[in-house]
Amino acid sequence: MLSSVQNPRILLLHCRWSKPLHHHHHRHYPKAIHAAAQAQAVSTSSPTSQIQIIQKSIHSREKTARQFAEEFINRLRLTEPHVKSFLHVSETVLNEADEIDRKIDRNEDVGPLAGVLVAVKDNICTADMPSTAGSKILENYRPPFDATAVRKLKESGAIIVGKTNLDEFGMGSTTEGSAYQVTANPWNLECVPGGSSGGSAAAVSARQCVVSLGSDTGGSVRQPASFCGVVGLKPTYGRVSRFGLVAYASSLDVIGCFGSSVADAGILLQSVCGHDKLDATSSKREVIDFTSQFVAKDYLESQPLKGLRVGVIRETLGDGVDQEVVLSIRGAISHMEELGCIVTEVSLPSFSLGLPAYYVLASSESSSNLSRYDGIRYGNQIVSDELSSLYGGSRANGLGPEVKRRILMGTYALSAGYYDAYYKRAQQVRTVVQKSFKTALDEHDILISPAAPSAAYKIGEKKNDPLAMYAGDIMTVNVNLAGLPALVLPCGFVQNGLPVGVQMIGAAFDEEKLLRVGHIFEQTLQGCSFIPPLIADEFKF
Repeated sequence: MLSSVQNPRILLLHCRWSKPLHHHHHRHYPKAIHAAAQAQAVSTSSPTSQIQIIQKSIHSREKTARQFAEEFINRLRLTEPHVKSFLHVSETVLNEADEIDRKIDRNEDVGPLAGVLVAVKDNICTADMPSTAGSKILENYRPPFDATAVRKLKESGAIIVGKTNLDEFGMGSTTEGSAYQVTANPWNLECVPGGSSGGSAAAVSARQCVVSLGSDTGGSVRQPASFCGVVGLKPTYGRVSRFGLVAYASSLDVIGCFGSSVADAGILLQSVCGHDKLDATSSKREVIDFTSQFVAKDYLESQPLKGLRVGVIRETLGDGVDQEVVLSIRGAISHMEELGCIVTEVSLPSFSLGLPAYYVLASSESSSNLSRYDGIRYGNQIVSDELSSLYGGSRANGLGPEVKRRILMGTYALSAGYYDAYYKRAQQVRTVVQKSFKTALDEHDILISPAAPSAAYKIGEKKNDPLAMYAGDIMTVNVNLAGLPALVLPCGFVQNGLPVGVQMIGAAFDEEKLLRVGHIFEQTLQGCSFIPPLIADEFKF
């Protein structure tokens, strides 16, 4: 047991204000965001599902879909010049909201996401908006189809509010690698939001939308969720169709979900998951009703997680992890013990091997996948009289430095003299990682670790040090190698006021359990508010 290691009340102490924040200054957004580095708001209320609130309100006619849409769009307009979450914002949001209101007036079925504004990462195809993958080589590209996940969102009544910024082709951990702009963390404009799904995480954190879709190849949903103080859900590989997702590393890529509560992330997953004949890797596993796991706090027992076996990954709380992050995770562990969990430490000796294996495999697959962007089949084309110059010039002008670096790394690893030494060995390590997780999850219901070794760092701090940036993925890449689901939710703050997320890892296709545990955890966590001060007063239903 770990209760002797950490005072059960440390989490609450770690979430208190350092000094009061005067909310009447919030409309001066740059100063308000910077103030997040000094203090956090205290709230004893539990996170609520924005989706459920919207659904209840529009069906009871208490509030219209247009009114909700106007609130989010107005907030987006105020905050976007500073946060820069979006590469493209839809011009039809209010018209779509009006159509939903008309359908409700006619008592027509409008779907479980009617009136819900969803942002979509810009490497997920949308037929009516650009899909650039954050790269100049796809500038102004508009796909002739929707990704399966986007199609399902529309069929559920969701309103796609726009396309969010990302590291080019999903290759990065800060969203500084976008070819278009740098997204800021809503908690502090001087800090990164994480990556590569930083735009999607920041948009939810700043309440510019209700929920959002991202993609997770090695932690690109979970790490920005931790940095931005929101919930990030990476499903099991194959749970959500990859059709329409711009490929980076096909054996690792997963479309994931962001929300301001576990319930919202779960409801979003419910809408987009399921078998898809257009994706050969899509699982035929039956999809259960995830929303059945969301029990209201008033109906919970005194120890609602009694008997749940939780394994804390020993290797994730040692050297290289900020002590303030460790403190927050220890507090989260103590809170889980109070809820009745049986917590023990578990060792995964292969954990440190996952990072180099991941970068060999991901770079190798990207070398193959990105060969299509040659200026002929896809992408912007330069003018040249020779084919080789056309290929080389189009790729040189259209692809950024990090993308080129990973293509070169992957091509080298796959070359004739080095295939066995790098790619084959990385696949062998992947098998070892999968087996170690299976052994640990045979003995535990879930595994716990930080989502990242630090809270959000300053913009520019690691941009010119690729190895330091790669090392930031050490907590998340193993989950992708094993194809497992993982949930990240905020659990505390570091001293400068930036949020910290705890990662919960489950067995394959066991999202149901992760959502149940995560929902109970956040409903019973007292003393923390994970709404950035820039919109704390603005955001009121």
